[in-house]
Amino acid sequence: MSRPFSTIRTVATLFRYSALAALLLSFMSPALPTLASEVKTNEAYINDVLAPPAFDIEVIDEVFDHIFSTLDDEVVVYPTENYYYFKFLHEGVAYAGNFRLDIADRDQGIIHFAYFSENNPFTEQAISEHRAYNVEFGVTVEKKDELAYAVTRNGRTVMFQLNDLRGVEPARSQIAKGEVYLGPVFDESGVQMFLLWNPDLKMFLYILDETVASEQHFVSSASSQIKIGYRSSFAYYADRYLDRWILVGVRAAETMLNTYFDGPFDQLPDNFLQGNALGEALVVLSPEVEGQIDRFGNSSDLMGRMLVDPYILYEEEDDLTLFDQCAAAAVDTETYYPCFAIGQSK
Repeated sequence: MSRPFSTIRTVATLFRYSALAALLLSFMSPALPTLASEVKTNEAYINDVLAPPAFDIEVIDEVFDHIFSTLDDEVVVYPTENYYYFKFLHEGVAYAGNFRLDIADRDQGIIHFAYFSENNPFTEQAISEHRAYNVEFGVTVEKKDELAYAVTRNGRTVMFQLNDLRGVEPARSQIAKGEVYLGPVFDESGVQMFLLWNPDLKMFLYILDETVASEQHFVSSASSQIKIGYRSSFAYYADRYLDRWILVGVRAAETMLNTYFDGPFDQLPDNFLQGNALGEALVVLSPEVEGQIDRFGNSSDLMGRMLVDPYILYEEEDDLTLFDQCAAAAVDTETYYPCFAIGQSK
């Protein structure tokens, strides 16, 4: 299956991803929640639909204040590109958005805030707003620890604890010869992966971190070598040479609607990248951006970012059979692994 690509995603695109609401946390270190999941009733949903508006949806300060007032005093930012996502209803319309402590400017006292009417296939997006908040707009951002930031607005402070994945890495036996481990990825779907780069084959790979059980899987009807997440619909291929599962497919419909399950390309391991390994890899794939991106793949004006998406967008399970076809023709690792970077943006 073929698909069009954009090498750089714009800042407007960055702010349109809806994802998991953050759960309860430990202040010192974000741990996986142990409480039972919340039951969400239709009654509560309808009450939200019918609720009178409490603020002006077109005034970004009012939206910021409302969302900020609903946060716990301490929150965990699970996704590794440091987005704290939320959703809400306003006069019967669904909205989503995020606070983001971007590694590029959070230490300068900036927190990004965005919200937008959720995508649907029938109408254009009615509202999409973003602002980089700092003291000029009545918000202070104070670094308390390497991965902890206190955000204060109108006398109230919320502690944002970024996901501490320092030291998280795959087993040495899961890294193929020539591959470089770039860092851990915690996707907004709740799925955790490892991002790898192979400089000889010039390709990225995401492999599943099976130590974090975030969902169950089923064997695809398209191939006995492919398993698919019941919840996420992420498709993984069983590596012929190593004990690992390679991400090969994300459902196209999820990307069109910007759901929790639109793929990990927007959750790179920013806080854990060493040196310029990622930036150099992106230049290898797209030499035309040399001198125009930083080590995270951001454009110089921070208005866009390079994609890391070595997987296909599939519509039906049969779309995934191309991986079996490619793998069957491969005679060694040099011809086998490129089968799994078919979707890679260049």
